[in-house]
Amino acid sequence: MTLSYMFQPYSRGTFILLVTSAVVRWPADIAKERPIPRAHLEPSRVVSLAASVPAADDEMLPVPAGPFTMGANDEGEQDERPAHTVTLAAFYMDRTEVTNEAYAECVAAKRCRPWDDQIATKNHAGPESAFRGPKQPVVGVSWFDARDYCAFREKRLPREAEWEKAARGADGRKFPWGGAKPTAEHGVFGRAFGRDSTDPVGSHPAGRGPYGHDDLAGNVWEWVDDLYDPYAYRRATAGEGKPAECAAILRTQDELRAAGKQGFTGTNPIPNECERVLRGGAFNYWGDGLRSSNRVHHGPSFRLVMSGFRCAKDAN
Repeated sequence: MTLSYMFQPYSRGTFILLVTSAVVRWPADIAKERPIPRAHLEPSRVVSLAASVPAADDEMLPVPAGPFTMGANDEGEQDERPAHTVTLAAFYMDRTEVTNEAYAECVAAKRCRPWDDQIATKNHAGPESAFRGPKQPVVGVSWFDARDYCAFREKRLPREAEWEKAARGADGRKFPWGGAKPTAEHGVFGRAFGRDSTDPVGSHPAGRGPYGHDDLAGNVWEWVDDLYDPYAYRRATAGEGKPAECAAILRTQDELRAAGKQGFTGTNPIPNECERVLRGGAFNYWGDGLRSSNRVHHGPSFRLVMSGFRCAKDAN
């Protein structure tokens, strides 16, 4: 059943939820669903919801256990090398990026802090309303915010290796859909910063990954759980897809700076702290940067207009 609703002003700072229609849909109808029109949600002015919101498990897709190829040998940045085999247990990952309306439920339940509602202005990315449609991916959230939301849903952030397996599958594809160069059919990328924005999640089925996940290339960068380790693929734990501990990572970053290897970690500066990884590219990113092995890093407190997240959980 689908409910149509609207937020009706009740008093200053308070809204009530009005159900305007209810439609029962059979599976054949769901396949024909179109993206809903954009509306503007404000996390500080959402209607109060039930204290306990169940995890949206029907929105998760399984990724099977087994090996896959992580990294690359002859393209991308030095921190993407070498290509190596990683073996993972089975897990589930959200089919789409977390949306504004889903994140607002966590805010209403007082389990998440509101997104930064001035992030578009701060990042010179145009009007805030352009990023706040209910079905658009939530942005202006930190790694800590993403972690708290996933815990609210009784989930967790995906590990970096899990994210890459969901995007590449067992056949080592360059992009989630395969080896073909990205087009507008595959995802949201190459858009003008300050003029364009994101699309509602799941709007580009041609870009789905090997296990059916949407928007693994473009729309927004996605926070993952792992610490960013420039040497992660060279360590003894590489086959498990695990980075080093923070102390070892800090030593590595000091060594890279001392050796003048600024470009080793990509265009972002070599960190001075233990940062977190983001994956997948964003609406303003170029096409080749959408490769599934690409690694980006920021401090966990960063809140950006081009970064969001999705959640995962163990298969058991």
